[in-house]
Amino acid sequence: MRRSRTVALTAAAAAAVLVVTGCSSSSKSGDSSSSASGSSAGAGADAATKGIVNASDKKGGTVTFEMRGTPDSLDPGNTYYAYIYNFSRLYARPLTTFQPAAGEEGNKLVPDLAESLGKPSADGLSWTYKLRAGLKYDDGTPITSKDVKYAVERSNFAPDVNSNGPTYFKELLVDNETPYEGPYKDKTGDLKSIETPDDLTVVFHLKHAFADFDYLVSAPQTAPVPQAKDTGADYVKHVVSSGTYKFESYEDGKQAVLVPNTNWDKSTDPIRKQLADKLVLKMNIDQATVDKDLLAGNAQVDLVGAGVDPQTQAQILRDPKLKAKTDNAYGGRLVYTAINTKVAPFDNLDCRKAVQYAIDKVSVQTALGGPIRGSIANTVLPPDIPGHQDFNLYESKDNKGDEAKAKEALKACGKPDGFNTVLTARTERATEVAAATSIQAALKKVGITAEIQQFPQGKYLTDSAGAPQFTQDHNIGLMMMQWGADWPTGYGFLQQIVDGRAIKASGNSNLAQLNDPEVNKLLDEAAVNPDRAAREKIYAQIDKKVMEQAVYVPLTDFKVFLYRPDSATNLASTPAFSGEYDYLNIGTTK
Repeated sequence: MRRSRTVALTAAAAAAVLVVTGCSSSSKSGDSSSSASGSSAGAGADAATKGIVNASDKKGGTVTFEMRGTPDSLDPGNTYYAYIYNFSRLYARPLTTFQPAAGEEGNKLVPDLAESLGKPSADGLSWTYKLRAGLKYDDGTPITSKDVKYAVERSNFAPDVNSNGPTYFKELLVDNETPYEGPYKDKTGDLKSIETPDDLTVVFHLKHAFADFDYLVSAPQTAPVPQAKDTGADYVKHVVSSGTYKFESYEDGKQAVLVPNTNWDKSTDPIRKQLADKLVLKMNIDQATVDKDLLAGNAQVDLVGAGVDPQTQAQILRDPKLKAKTDNAYGGRLVYTAINTKVAPFDNLDCRKAVQYAIDKVSVQTALGGPIRGSIANTVLPPDIPGHQDFNLYESKDNKGDEAKAKEALKACGKPDGFNTVLTARTERATEVAAATSIQAALKKVGITAEIQQFPQGKYLTDSAGAPQFTQDHNIGLMMMQWGADWPTGYGFLQQIVDGRAIKASGNSNLAQLNDPEVNKLLDEAAVNPDRAAREKIYAQIDKKVMEQAVYVPLTDFKVFLYRPDSATNLASTPAFSGEYDYLNIGTTK
């Protein structure tokens, strides 16, 4: 999906988990306003990648977020976009989160709803978290461990209601004797793999040791939800807040307005400030308009955080004063084309290889905005993910494609004259559509006719590209996609997109529908291997096996190009959320 992160375990947790990790480090929660990243009062290109720009405790004003299209959901248990993981922390506190700071300081994992990072058992098969005392929802009622348990139940065990998010908990939690059918079908709440011995303690029981568990509970899926207030698919209209802000109003596809949560207590929350009088999220705004509003200071944040459009980028690069207010950073993301193994003729390896050879990656890179927006990629694992190794199984001269090899592959798969297929892209992402158009032209040269079909980003993974039956019914063989590590290990990057057991009927991220027993087995071996170096070798093996299957065409290792308006305070570009600005403490001078 969507993130790139590093973690610092507490010394106690690291010592306890040495048996499964083979490494340790330490970090303690602290007020990020005095973090080691410091603050950059003025300007300069990339200043927010090194420190907090325009650091301020000024209260008041309205912080305006604008976005092209709509989010998959503002429900913290039903989202899988990095920008909503980031934004949701304003109203939904997970057990752990990432310190609001720039650069590597922003990669530090700290306790949030919990009073410390998790305490694993000696065998690594259970993890215990204690909630901070005195936590309340926006209506003043206390937050309990049962609410955390319920949040995981509704987000992982009710795919017919909440299908957008990842399924790590369902895959990792030990099986019940009777399979649990989720809280909407099973009203008993009898998910034995999560225990709540008292109102402040939650214990997770796992099938096998999993040293990355503190990462996993940083997902908004652990943000508490009171069962009595859950209205299923309609919960997004009345989300109960545990964070600094609560919803004043919500209009689906149009706007959300948040105001300070008066029951938020700073003494229970060392990382958040509560600066703005109001937060406004405007949806379905054309990207050019978003850019214009940022340049004028009328909006403080582009919520999607992918960067300005090509026309604005060109304007900024021509003006040194504007360029000095930009941040260009790798977001731990891969841009790629997924090849659907369940749609003919891509059930044939050689037909998939034909696409690998045909695509002109330089042309795609240009369509995405040039080298400033990413370097040419040849592997699934990005260079900044441990386990990455450089290799290229489908080499072409200057990365511009090899028509001869593509035609040889087509002949080998029994399609010497080519074939027709469908290529999908997200409507609101102009550069993604432009990249798809470049791929369409390259495929046409070797006889493959790809019809481009566009779908809205908010439903891309639930209703179209991420709905396997829909792709099969509509001859969707190729899909444009971006992916970032859920956390900075090979497992955190690879599992949801290559594990055949993670394929879902809706909200699916394994777009290729790859289900290779060898790949699945290697993922399992890596998850329990106590030796970090050995795990990283396994991730490199998985990368190579996936590329041998030719199911993903790596295009570029993506970079964001963000503009920071003078009207925004506390801006810090964080790798924890794909190079976006950290949204937790942004204020305004207006």
